[in-house]
Amino acid sequence: MESQALRIAVMGSGGLGGYFGARLCDGGADVHFIARGKHLEAMRSQGLRIEGPTSIHIPRVNATHDPREVGVVDLVMLCVKLWDTETALQQIRPMVGPRTTIISFQNGVLKDQYLRAAYDESQIMGGVGYVAASIDRPGVIRQTGPMQRLLFGEFDGSRSPRGQALLAACLAGGINAELSENILREIWQKYVFLVGLSGTTTTIRKPIGPIRENPQTRAFLLDVMREVVAVGRAHGVDLAEDYAEVRLQLADDVDPDMTSSMHHDLERGNPLEVRWLSGGVVELGKRKGVPTPLNRAIADILALHSAGKIV
Repeated sequence: MESQALRIAVMGSGGLGGYFGARLCDGGADVHFIARGKHLEAMRSQGLRIEGPTSIHIPRVNATHDPREVGVVDLVMLCVKLWDTETALQQIRPMVGPRTTIISFQNGVLKDQYLRAAYDESQIMGGVGYVAASIDRPGVIRQTGPMQRLLFGEFDGSRSPRGQALLAACLAGGINAELSENILREIWQKYVFLVGLSGTTTTIRKPIGPIRENPQTRAFLLDVMREVVAVGRAHGVDLAEDYAEVRLQLADDVDPDMTSSMHHDLERGNPLEVRWLSGGVVELGKRKGVPTPLNRAIADILALHSAGKIV
């Protein structure tokens, strides 16, 4: 990667991709957004706007539905919903040259397996994104709350030139970014909380506030996360044995109205990421003989909703 004006493609320009892509634009990176529908039309005519604690308006952005129009880039940020992963990995091929880096900032831990199956290991870095943001209306991303953070790194823990270049681009755009020396652990740490938050808010159909206040549902949340920790540790991930208890404290600190993107998707009749979240815990647990009855229950309860409403 060049240290100046990184050429970045954002594959999936919704809440996470749109937010961090706009920040990178603001910092001087050469960003190309892959989007579709009315959101794409609005980005082409009005630019991209972030509304929230720190508002940004990028009046002119590079946006297209066709990766072939972009050409080869230094970095592809994969930000599509998990059910679109396999399609997206084929669509990005025209943007991937021999020196292109691909980072998935998607949810879950199975994502990087799909990247390794489609591309060379040397082209892949690990990534984790934190931001509460969604498309409010075409061309506009709304951020709720001040939290925004990107973590990324080489899976071998090295501080590579390409990692340093992305870090510089992120910091120039005001992103709270970190080049991690243990990105696999970071990915799993997010997974523990995300599986607990998404599984409970979506099955119980309530925000985190009431769930953490009721002793029975609080215990359910904790035990769901304990299963994730047990599975991660069985796979050799460096997670503390009491990490679920640590994440439960985080649940006490967040806004009581906080839900999850999967809860929003259920309400909107969209497909759900449950197959890769609680379902992923079940799948990975089976590989190591770790029981995951609560995550299996979540996956089973949501099975009939997982494809979204049939239109």
